[in-house]
Amino acid sequence: MLRRFFDFLIFSSLFIAGCAVIMVYQVNDIFQLHYPAKPYLWFVFFSTICSYNFHWYFTPHTASENRRIVWTHQHKGLHLLLILVGCIGAFLFFLQLAEYWKWIGISVILTFLYSAPKLPFRPAQFLRKIAVGKTIFLSTVWMYVTSALPIILSGEKWGISHLLFCMGRFFLIYAICIIFDFRDREQDKLEGIKSMITVFTEKGINILFYSSIIVFLLSTIALYFLGLSIALVILLLGPGLIVGLSYRYMKKNFSDYLYYCALDGMMAFSALLTSFLPF
Repeated sequence: MLRRFFDFLIFSSLFIAGCAVIMVYQVNDIFQLHYPAKPYLWFVFFSTICSYNFHWYFTPHTASENRRIVWTHQHKGLHLLLILVGCIGAFLFFLQLAEYWKWIGISVILTFLYSAPKLPFRPAQFLRKIAVGKTIFLSTVWMYVTSALPIILSGEKWGISHLLFCMGRFFLIYAICIIFDFRDREQDKLEGIKSMITVFTEKGINILFYSSIIVFLLSTIALYFLGLSIALVILLLGPGLIVGLSYRYMKKNFSDYLYYCALDGMMAFSALLTSFLPF
């Protein structure tokens, strides 16, 4: 019973949607942003539910022992229902953010383009052959929605601290995406999906991963010299250090729970800590 609930929480994308909300909340809290945060948080939650279930609904069936793939194809109806619920919820809260439609519209288009290659139509399938930078693309979408967009909506003047925070978050997410893509690269090759991870050698992937972690660490440490407390900076560094140190282990252990819970959770781990600890 507990395992079925856990599967539902993870594989329905409720967990990753919660992570996205917590990440936005962290940005609001650190930079003390003032804008209609409540409807935006709900918009992010429902749009994440919609986009992730859309992505998995159109993931082709394969003879795989991957627990998520099996769960996905046993619950197609649920995915379709969650797409509908997510779409309606996102639209209703978007109405409260209509004055920001241009900025929010960018995130909607980018999110759709990431999953578009999954669609069973010829123009969409053509994107599989040219989506070499899909890992960068996904990381950019996540950084934009959870970091840059809240700052833009607040109307706050951009400073170096904002840029460094967004840079750090991008490279942390990118490092996490590299691990996912490394695990899935053989399947991506079979589906004709090109990315840097399917093109690079394993040595090249390692260099790319560790370079991303180093940039994340440096940009985050720099925030200390721009006014963030040392305790806050240490908490922000935590997920990157954990991901970096567990990289070799992750490359050999492909458990869905490890990836879709622990690894995905690293994106929001520091946000969870900073939300409950006073700084």
